[in-house]
Amino acid sequence: MAKKLITVRFKRSTIGCPKDQVDTVRGLGLRKLRDESTLPNIPAVRGMIKKVIHLVEVVKEE
Repeated sequence: MAKKLITVRFKRSTIGCPKDQVDTVRGLGLRKLRDESTLPNIPAVRGMIKKVIHLVEVVKEE
């Protein structure tokens, strides 16, 4: 069985956001605006995305 993946894109700046949200965006592998990162679709990653959903967008789920 192939591993499920999820791709997220960094769409809003973290200026003015709490440090924990900035750290979460960094933890997703996103550094600059419009960066994309492909990650395993596991509950830990989905929880991180949910925490900063106003800053990122889910591009595709495989």
